[in-house]
Amino acid sequence: MSARMKRTLSLLGLSVPATLFLTGCSKVSGLGFEEGVTSVNDHSLSLWQGAWIAAGVVGVFTLILIMWPVFFHRLKKDSPEFPKQTQYNVPVEVLYTVIPFIIVAVLFAYTVKAQTEITAKTTGTAHEISVEGIQWSWQFGYSEAGPDAVVTGTPAQPPTLYLPQGEKVRFTITANDVVHGFWIPAFMIQMQNLPGVTNKLGTYPGRCNILCGRNHTQMIFTVKVVTPSEYQNYLDTLKASAA
Repeated sequence: MSARMKRTLSLLGLSVPATLFLTGCSKVSGLGFEEGVTSVNDHSLSLWQGAWIAAGVVGVFTLILIMWPVFFHRLKKDSPEFPKQTQYNVPVEVLYTVIPFIIVAVLFAYTVKAQTEITAKTTGTAHEISVEGIQWSWQFGYSEAGPDAVVTGTPAQPPTLYLPQGEKVRFTITANDVVHGFWIPAFMIQMQNLPGVTNKLGTYPGRCNILCGRNHTQMIFTVKVVTPSEYQNYLDTLKASAA
């Protein structure tokens, strides 16, 4: 066996245990997403991590299956004939049909479970905020501060969405022209209808994640999570400006 082949097999041998080790860890990387930013993260972070781990395991085994025939079923140098060729292998064909089906079924089941928990409507919503997508910005309405308490952004001056920390918020998502996607990356979801979230204090970027036209990339906004008292002060400011 050549030195190059030995190195390849050694790398494959290390990859499999490493991947299996990751699957057994109770704590794995957020893989780009923060923990505890919203209640959505609590439901979807483990699903996100599990999907990456499953993809890694499948990728390693797929690489092994590709490399095995490359090294062990190729024409040897100075060999008078090709290695034995296998046309059909029913058990293997059944296996690589059943295994992907099981993987997809498990991921689907966990996805449905997380989706149900995320989109479940709750009672006792403390605040109502309307979110309207417009070409090419966003309009936020705070009904508690009156019908005229509306903040409208522009591409040059993106608006800021204020949210109270630790209190439930119900969003009413609409668009007055084309389809838009209300997306806050740190919250790990395109928010179509999110009854309540529990947030950390901080500022988070927001985007439109549906291609809605020429200036789609300019549809940005900022989410600012503040304390309940700061949120009430903001509502009072909107009431005063709308009067």
